Amino acid sequence: MGQKHQEIALVTGASRGIGAATATRLAEQGFVVCVNYHSRKDAADAVVSSIKATGGHAFAVQADISQEEEVMALFACIDTFGIPLTRLVNNAGILFTQSKLVDMNADRINKVLLANVTGSFLCAREAIKRMAISSGGKGGAIVNVSSGASRSGSPKEYVDYAASKGAVDTLTIGLSKEVAEEGIRVNGVRPGLIHTDIHADGGEPDRIARLTPRIPLQRGGSPEEVAAAICFLLSNDASFSTGTIIDVTGGV
Repeated sequence: MGQKHQEIALVTGASRGIGAATATRLAEQGFVVCVNYHSRKDAADAVVSSIKATGGHAFAVQADISQEEEVMALFACIDTFGIPLTRLVNNAGILFTQSKLVDMNADRINKVLLANVTGSFLCAREAIKRMAISSGGKGGAIVNVSSGASRSGSPKEYVDYAASKGAVDTLTIGLSKEVAEEGIRVNGVRPGLIHTDIHADGGEPDRIARLTPRIPLQRGGSPEEVAAAICFLLSNDASFSTGTIIDVTGGV
C-alpha cells in the first residue's frame, strides 16, 4: 500500500456492494477510509477488518445520512482524527419493492428522496466546509453515485428511485461549478445493472438475469468495476475533470 496520503476518504453506505468495493480500493491507495453505514454494523466492521488485514487504515461510523443531526455527528467524528478529509463518495441510497407510481404513497417517496437526495446534499455540504481552500482546507474531490435509472426512468419499477438519481445528476453538475474555485472537483458515476444486494431489496434478486439480454455487453457488472470508475474520478489522474458523469452500464 502506498503511503502518499495522510488524508481521509469518506464513503457513505460502505458496508456492502459498491461502497465496500470503493472503500477497499481507496484504502489500497493509501487513504484512511471512513466506512459509513446505516444499520449493518457487522458488515461494516468486516470491511474495516479486511482493509486492516492488508495493511490499510479504516474505521466505521454509523449514521443515517438522511438525518441532518446524524450527518453532523458523522463529520464531527471524522474531525477527531486530526487529518484532513479530501475525498467524499456519496454512495448511500435506498430503494423499495418494485411498484408503479399509482401504487406508491408519500411515505415511500419521501424516504427515497431523503436518503438519496437530501443525504447527498448534506454530506456534500459538510465535506465542502472542510475541503474548501477559503476555509483552510486542502481542496478535494467528491463523487456522487447516481444510477443508469436516471436516464431510463425505471418505469413500472422504481420511478421514485430514478427521479432521486436524476436529482443527484443535477447536483453533480451545479455543485461542480459552485465549488471549482475552492479546489474541489465534483463528478458522478452512473452504475447500471450491478451484482449487489440492492436487487433483493427491490424484491427481485435475479433481476440482472432477466435483463441481461438488454445489456450490449451481455452481463451484469461487478462492484469493483464501478469502484474503479469512482476512484479514477477521485484521483489526480482526473485532475481536469469536474461536472463529468461516467456511465458504468455495459452499454445500456
